[in-house]
Amino acid sequence: MFALLVVATLFFTSCRETVREERVVREVEEVEVEKETEDREGILERTAKEVDKEVNEEVNEEIEKIGDDN
Repeated sequence: MFALLVVATLFFTSCRETVREERVVREVEEVEVEKETEDREGILERTAKEVDKEVNEEVNEEIEKIGDDN
């Protein structure tokens, strides 16, 4: 009886699948990114500068068209 119990126990425990847990450890390198903007202006200030530049060019063209009246 005892031998039957041992054989049955070995039979049921040996058929089990063992679950293996694997851990993957990856190293992550931190990179610091710096913005290379010298002027800390907002979008409105930059847009205003571009508009001023275009207006000044148009004004200069009109002055050249009129010419020197002296």
